[in-house]
Amino acid sequence: MRESATIAKNKFGLLLDNAMTEPVIIEKKGRPVAVVLSIGEYQRLTDIEDRYWGKKALQALQEGFLSTEESGKWLEGKLVAETTVD
Repeated sequence: MRESATIAKNKFGLLLDNAMTEPVIIEKKGRPVAVVLSIGEYQRLTDIEDRYWGKKALQALQEGFLSTEESGKWLEGKLVAETTVD
């Protein structure tokens, strides 16, 4: 569902009711600027994100971490790559 910012402001209660069943995209001057969603949907999305980063942390523990020297070399390589002009 999409609503203009003006309609969202003037009919905020209705917007909240609609957000309980589906995310509501708020547009300003025809461009999407925000999304209102139910607390249940927000919690579902943050749970997914938490599980993702938890798996990444476990993977890092299992595979090992880079040493300070390795991290420095990697960062230096990235900086050089970004500043090198072809």
